[in-house]
Amino acid sequence: MKNRRNLRRIAIVGGGSAGWMTAAALANNLQGNCTVELIESDQIGVVGVGEATIPPIKHFNQALGIDEREFLINTNGSFKLGIQFVDWAQKGKRYFHPFGQYGADFDSIPLQHYWLREHQQGKVPPLDEFSLAWVAANKGRFDIPMTDKRRVQSTYDYAYHFDAILYGKYLRKYAQERGVTRTEGKVVDVKLDADSGFIDHLVLEDGRLIEADFFIDCTGFRGLLIEQALKTGFEDWSHWLPCNRAMAVASENTGPLLPYTRSTAKSAGWQWRIPLQHRTGNGYVYCSDHLSDDEAATQLLAQLDGKPIGDPRPIRFTTGRRKKFWHKNCLALGLAAGFMEPLESTAIHLVQTGITRMLALFPDRDFNPLAIEEYNRITANEYEWIRDFIILHYHANTRDEPLWRASANMNIPDALRYKVEHFRTYGRHVSEGAELFANPSWLAVFIGQNIIPEKYAPLVDERPHIDAPRLMAGLHRVIGEAAGAMPSHSDFIARNCSAPYTGGQ
Repeated sequence: MKNRRNLRRIAIVGGGSAGWMTAAALANNLQGNCTVELIESDQIGVVGVGEATIPPIKHFNQALGIDEREFLINTNGSFKLGIQFVDWAQKGKRYFHPFGQYGADFDSIPLQHYWLREHQQGKVPPLDEFSLAWVAANKGRFDIPMTDKRRVQSTYDYAYHFDAILYGKYLRKYAQERGVTRTEGKVVDVKLDADSGFIDHLVLEDGRLIEADFFIDCTGFRGLLIEQALKTGFEDWSHWLPCNRAMAVASENTGPLLPYTRSTAKSAGWQWRIPLQHRTGNGYVYCSDHLSDDEAATQLLAQLDGKPIGDPRPIRFTTGRRKKFWHKNCLALGLAAGFMEPLESTAIHLVQTGITRMLALFPDRDFNPLAIEEYNRITANEYEWIRDFIILHYHANTRDEPLWRASANMNIPDALRYKVEHFRTYGRHVSEGAELFANPSWLAVFIGQNIIPEKYAPLVDERPHIDAPRLMAGLHRVIGEAAGAMPSHSDFIARNCSAPYTGGQ
């Protein structure tokens, strides 16, 4: 029997990936028992640069019952085994942040400590070469991981590159087929209840009123509901992450379709390269204190692999988060909740986890403040843990441009400093909780950006019966063979999920 205090109407304000991900998830979970309406205006564009993802996106799609092949065809998607970082620690150095683990543990002591011991003696290949994700990516190869944990082919994971605007359209169709109503219109006013301070209704440009019990703000940087109406406040992180601009442009594909994202450090920021089936996504994230918009556009166009499709599109932002993601009867998702620069492809993931958390703490019309407090606590932790991981990329560098010198010398958050000190001494990972980026991710960035531990775990020397050099040599060989047996990324897509040619658009 339905509780009389259950929600009757939910209004999502704003479309794009965030809005339609939310609508699809609500449609799937509510099964028509609560009216869901999404309000968006064709007059308002979407940012649409979230084209690279991380592995948990697979779980979100699977929870909706979405077929992977159909999804990739409809979004011109490709596969992603990780991110290559070029010139970050110093010019001329590259490293890879892989999805999955390094090698396969042959002892209770993690592989990294045996690698560190052999590394100190100059007797072991680079750490990247113990990642099947990287060895396959470097060869331009891809296959679906095996599920048999005894096989080295089970040690990697994958995510996707896709057109975020097409993903939004795909989810729009999914949501509307399951009862979500789309209303075309521009919200011009948000009316609050005089007594409770809750949102009472929205006013559209043509005078229509939108009433609901629960409002979800997906209006992007403006935060039309959560900030402009409810004034929750914003926590500015630009003193740690000073980049505040981006130029984005698509280009024609050239060369092989690489199964990874590339991030290349530049004098005033960094440039992304995201290969899709129909085009390549490119962008330059930079700090306006060190580079003008015109200079950024010129540099970006000069460094494309293929012919540009259209003109560079400017994006302005401030890195940080809302002080409250959920306040009264309004919850913010996507850019309305905060902005994390796309260095580690977390934008769509933060929408996904926000939706998952909302469903776990789903309200009724009483809007229990404990549930709201818990949502805000967990979400703040997630944002801050990701923030610290991104700060590490900037801080651990020896480049000689003003932006990079300032980043190397800045005061970093205490929790990050504690992590760095632990790793720098004995190569150990510490964590405050269940962070998004697990030990292999931190290991990749620590080693890749020249934070080499002074010592390895002392227990390594207490286990002489473990023939680590032989075992690591065998592991290195097996990883190379496994990658070599995979089809090329292009061939895998051609056989399994090739999208119709779209004329480069």
